[in-house]
Amino acid sequence: MARRKIKGMRSLVTGASSGIGRAVAIELVRQGACCVLLARSEDRLTNVVEECRAQQGSGGVEVVVGDVTDAATRKIAIEKAVTSFGGLDAVINNAGVGSFGRFADSSPERLRRIMEVNFFAAAELIRESLPALLRGRSPIVVNVGSILGHRGIPRMHEYCTSKFALQGFSQSLRIELRPEGVDLLMVSPGTTDTEFYDNVVHGRDKVPWNKGRGTPVATVAKKTVHAMRLGKREIVPNFLGRMLLWANRHAPHCVDRVLERFA
Repeated sequence: MARRKIKGMRSLVTGASSGIGRAVAIELVRQGACCVLLARSEDRLTNVVEECRAQQGSGGVEVVVGDVTDAATRKIAIEKAVTSFGGLDAVINNAGVGSFGRFADSSPERLRRIMEVNFFAAAELIRESLPALLRGRSPIVVNVGSILGHRGIPRMHEYCTSKFALQGFSQSLRIELRPEGVDLLMVSPGTTDTEFYDNVVHGRDKVPWNKGRGTPVATVAKKTVHAMRLGKREIVPNFLGRMLLWANRHAPHCVDRVLERFA
């Protein structure tokens, strides 16, 4: 996979108003990239733009307000990158949403909503971006998955399903895109210090583990941009996430028993 320069990179970041998306956008712009920021919250995006423009050596910033599941919104974002920056070199699929609760108490509508945001929107944005990416400079797709795309846990079946789907899709697509000169980086964070659990579509008051601990979001962003520069295949930017992967690989039954307490 190719090494690339971040300075001058023309990028599109979804879910850019908060969390990992916001931090990645700020880090990209700090290193001289140009970014189109896509999210639903106009007020929050305005704040992110101000932070981006305050960075030393900052690149250009444009905003598209809308829902990433809407095809028209995705088209506007792609066109914004092409018209404002002259092309598109990187697509960062970060937008995501979760839910918490037992499968027996869930609904098809909730599963479909989470799959639409976390998987289908990401897949379709890549499909729609490919003509521009193929004309780009050292193009790359970055899919922000989760450690829960490697290991399922109880009461988060919708989220785990969407991230497993994104992981499998990314592995397949990486091989297809490589001959076309497009890299694909999978970012699989563990617990990160974001507002994720405050914004789940269901069960935000019933999450049993500590929501306040996690890897600083700026650390995840810096590791993500560094991996983009080096052309890496996948990173797990959290120590505890890597430990969970190791434990699940070598002693999955033990991990099952530990997780039963949350079932």
